[in-house]
Amino acid sequence: MTDKVSKVKILLARLVLVLSVALVIIGVAMHSLSVSVFERIWQNLLDRPSGPMAFRFVLQPIMVAMMALVDGVKDARSGRNPYLWTILSNPGKRSSRLHEGLISTARVIILGLGMDLIYQWLVFDTFHPAEAVIIAGLLAFVPYLLLRGPITRVARWWINRGSAKETR
Repeated sequence: MTDKVSKVKILLARLVLVLSVALVIIGVAMHSLSVSVFERIWQNLLDRPSGPMAFRFVLQPIMVAMMALVDGVKDARSGRNPYLWTILSNPGKRSSRLHEGLISTARVIILGLGMDLIYQWLVFDTFHPAEAVIIAGLLAFVPYLLLRGPITRVARWWINRGSAKETR
């Protein structure tokens, strides 16, 4: 992102990172790590889209898709390489690009953590912190990671197509 990022957005991204790490540590301390825990996590993950609050499986990816659209168009205009490709192929820029994505998606991740807390309270009468982090990541960060690069490519094609018509 070429725009100057506000201090609030940076603090929110750091909060998401610290909160996610803390929730995973708390989750491991509360429920340990075992085969039965992993089986429960996967079963719970598969049951969530058909349970209460299923709208978040549409809401969160749509929100991050809009963020990926904005950031992908900015990347295309500035001539930057597609997002996921840069993360996978350029170790020198990997950290900064992941940080950009975290800054863009931090609000949605926080929203996802809160929604999963409510879901778990309603359905399980307990809280599995690591599961909340997994769900928030799957619904908020993974779609952003997968969409931003293709959006950049399409936007770059669109921009180049428009500039080619102007030169005729």
